[in-house]
Amino acid sequence: MHVRSLLRCSFAAALFSLAASAVNAQQLPLDHPCAALVKKYLAAVVQQDWKTASHMLVSASLERRQRETVGIIKSAPTMTDEETMLAGYNVKGVGDLEKMTPQEFYQIDREAWHKKLKLTPEATKRKQETLKIIVLGLVEEKDKGYVHATVRTSQETLTDKIEELFLISFVPDPADSKNYLISPEMKDRPVITPLDGAAPKDAPKSK
Repeated sequence: MHVRSLLRCSFAAALFSLAASAVNAQQLPLDHPCAALVKKYLAAVVQQDWKTASHMLVSASLERRQRETVGIIKSAPTMTDEETMLAGYNVKGVGDLEKMTPQEFYQIDREAWHKKLKLTPEATKRKQETLKIIVLGLVEEKDKGYVHATVRTSQETLTDKIEELFLISFVPDPADSKNYLISPEMKDRPVITPLDGAAPKDAPKSK
């Protein structure tokens, strides 16, 4: 995690009780469904179970990541550069990435990223076996239905112990009102909602 993101999460944790006391926010019990969901998601990430993780994320976020990645590859200055970018994806061309569902792209993108890390099987196994996940608190924005979880994780490599603090946001699943999905961009990007009469930001431009 980048230092700036870590500081942001630390700040969020420090203000958690204050946020919960706000008029439109409510601190939730740790047996709320989002507590189990965040543990399931982080365990899937460490286990590199990208299929499970992909279905726990907001599809629009995955679609945006797919479009951005395809756009970067298409903008490569030379064919050699494009081939280099595609090498980790094990596909014939950028068109193959475009044809994938957002969930399929997420899986192959995460696999490509972890191949670059070149972790040994022993180190990966050690991280998976020593993973500990502690949900420190949950806050709901009542007017939006968002739930924000502050989570501390701990895991070990063959040489180090790694501890991280995360802020993970959930939004109601539009397909199932009893379920929640993770919005990975909420803490890193502004949430932009078009005003009445304005075109959606991601709407295709007319020719």
